[in-house]
Amino acid sequence: MIIQDAIQKLEKYCAYQERCYADVEQKLREFDLIPEAREKVILHLREHKFLDEERYAIHFARGKFRIKKWGKLRIRRELKAKKISSRLIDHALDQIEDSAYLQTFHDLAEKRFDSLVSEQDRHKQQQKWFSYLQYRGWEAQLLYEKWKELTRE
Repeated sequence: MIIQDAIQKLEKYCAYQERCYADVEQKLREFDLIPEAREKVILHLREHKFLDEERYAIHFARGKFRIKKWGKLRIRRELKAKKISSRLIDHALDQIEDSAYLQTFHDLAEKRFDSLVSEQDRHKQQQKWFSYLQYRGWEAQLLYEKWKELTRE
């Protein structure tokens, strides 16, 4: 494959949705290009604003929070897996409003708690509730405070 073909395909790939360097590098490996050619393609994509790690991190964080209701820990973990720098991850997470973050957490926690009311064993109910929210990346301190609030008798 020649470089121009790779550039055209990757411009479309990046224009379709935000991509990070790891996504583009994976795609370039599929094209079987030599390292120098891959660097030229990536440089072209950066110069023409098809590839922007900061923009990717912000879109990723907002989208996963809003659509999948992930907490900041899960978003951070997933962005690290995509080799995004800690500075950009912090910047992206700062874009999530605290009030919206807490409101989403409370809504999700209460909904999950209500779905577990039929569970007779209180310990099992607690374990399922904590596991569900921890997997989605919500902070332990929020979980403990909310559990105490929900189980007041």
